[in-house]
Amino acid sequence: MNVDDQQAHPGPGPGGGLGLPPAPANFALRVLQRAGIPRERYDTYARLDTAAGGLYVATTAETITGAALAAGGLTPERFEELHRRRTGRSAIPTTKRFPGLMTALRTGRARNLPLDPGPVDGAQAAVLRAVRAIPAGQLRPLSWVARETGLPTAREPETLVGLLARNPLAVLVPCHRVTYENGVPCDAAYLPAIGDALRSAEGIDMAEVHRWSHSGTVFLGSATTRIYCHPTCAHARRITSPHRVPFADAREARRAGYRACKSCRPLPA
Repeated sequence: MNVDDQQAHPGPGPGGGLGLPPAPANFALRVLQRAGIPRERYDTYARLDTAAGGLYVATTAETITGAALAAGGLTPERFEELHRRRTGRSAIPTTKRFPGLMTALRTGRARNLPLDPGPVDGAQAAVLRAVRAIPAGQLRPLSWVARETGLPTAREPETLVGLLARNPLAVLVPCHRVTYENGVPCDAAYLPAIGDALRSAEGIDMAEVHRWSHSGTVFLGSATTRIYCHPTCAHARRITSPHRVPFADAREARRAGYRACKSCRPLPA
């Protein structure tokens, strides 16, 4: 029995919308199980809610293998097609959610989820790992991502943007936390409104980010600790207004006697 031939969706019944009662939840999975097709031969997927709308998430029994936002009219059928084209595996709808996934989506903390980006080259895998390390509620520029990859070929902004645009694990690999050098969100993998919704849900104040950008502030230093950070770093957000010292680059911060934050690791000049 071909796995692809057994795909079905909640809603229309197995009669293909000919007036039959709706199929029960997980109907397609029950068909596969009764046919004796092992779970290892296909992925399952569920549609979950996020701050940016619906998110289709495909999984094996052990890993998450794909995620795509429903924004823009992505249908379940189209998601299945794209997933099969990218991974070579069928995706079957289910109502069962991967353990820990809902909590990760609610908090923005998905770093402990077992993600499998599938067939990607070394450069893209390195970029996805770097972006995944950006904490919830924080932003990092493309130059930071390039440094974290350790790949000289990824240092051109156009190369990085192209790799981010092909993110196979939307939201879970948080491309919405990447900006251009001037602080403007990159949003290579999303429409701007999608990125704005995801950032807002994480408590990122983009109005404040834009104010820093327009003033030429790239890093914020603390006059008490003599440490400088990315402005959205958790440590930078704790600096009270009278003790904030703006810097245009790392060289300026070092000349003033400040040292780099060990948490956000600002890019050295």
